[in-house]
Amino acid sequence: MTGPQKRVLLVDDEEDLTWTLSKKLSKDSDKFELITVNSGREAIEVLNQVPVDLVITDVRMPEVSGLDLLVKIKETYPQTKVIIMTAYGSSDVHKAATERGCFHYIEKPFEINEIRQIILDALKEEKGFRGSVADFQLSDIIQLNCLGRLTTALLVKRQNETGTIYFQEGNIVHAETDHLEGEEAFYYIMSWDGGEFSVLRNKFPPRESIHKSWQNLLLESLRLKDEQSHLVKEEQEREKRKRHRRLQQLLDKVFKSDGVEHIFIHTHAGFPIFYLGRFSGDVDKISELGDKLGEVIAGVEQAAGKIFGKELLFWEGIFRKYIYLFISLPDEDAYLSIIGTPRMNTGFVRLEIKKQLREITRLIAGHPI
Repeated sequence: MTGPQKRVLLVDDEEDLTWTLSKKLSKDSDKFELITVNSGREAIEVLNQVPVDLVITDVRMPEVSGLDLLVKIKETYPQTKVIIMTAYGSSDVHKAATERGCFHYIEKPFEINEIRQIILDALKEEKGFRGSVADFQLSDIIQLNCLGRLTTALLVKRQNETGTIYFQEGNIVHAETDHLEGEEAFYYIMSWDGGEFSVLRNKFPPRESIHKSWQNLLLESLRLKDEQSHLVKEEQEREKRKRHRRLQQLLDKVFKSDGVEHIFIHTHAGFPIFYLGRFSGDVDKISELGDKLGEVIAGVEQAAGKIFGKELLFWEGIFRKYIYLFISLPDEDAYLSIIGTPRMNTGFVRLEIKKQLREITRLIAGHPI
């Protein structure tokens, strides 16, 4: 049994932007309900009336800024996640958002697919530390201990690992894990992506192994984490290019066969995953083609469902100037669409795709190559 539908609130004083995002993201209405408003005050009114899982807000807005809204949400609706977006990207804005417990930060301009993926990830995200303060990150809890000048210990657990950070009158004086201690242990704990914490009141450190200020420790931990994140992103980009090249190899024989004009792997809603064809390099045309194919597939599936009552796995349509066939990739929200002229040998195309379908699906699903 599925739970209640997630609700996303989009806040930006640019009406054109909220209208465009509302139109484009409406394709995901089965995954979340989108509400758009054009001021921070309107956002607060919505939050006072209905529960919201995720807020996406611009920074620079009149009267109530995005950062003001973030503080209000953290105080009143701590379970609500927040994404800050701004056309004025700067380290100061990023720092201010992070200091206030921001869930994510994105700079304009951004691709529709990028913001869509961030929303989907945020709605299912299980990372982040669970504890007495809902949805706060570990750095938030550390700052609360330091600013409150507390003498305490923070016990952090993830999977089979345990770490402890000791505070004395608001200073971080010791940290230890199963195999590390001191600054090295602190940075290691701060690198964890998720887990659980508990506060041990009036717990004194066994010794002092850290002498840096807590501000410097946090900044250095963020720098190290960013550095690691950058390396991870580089590896992800390399993996993405590797998968793209492999998909191109698998589909090259079909693409080069007579009459084939477009080979397109996309989601049910038409969001592009992989493309080969004469629109290569033109993001707008590929996106427009995806929109149209998404509408065609939805219409065909609806008609077929009324007649046969079963999920449609394959469909072929012959038109005056074009032939279009699509194949649903097993267990994935993805379709392989092939469009060609009447010269296209559909028998050959189906046979070649059938040979490669399992590996194509594995590549789309992100399994090891």
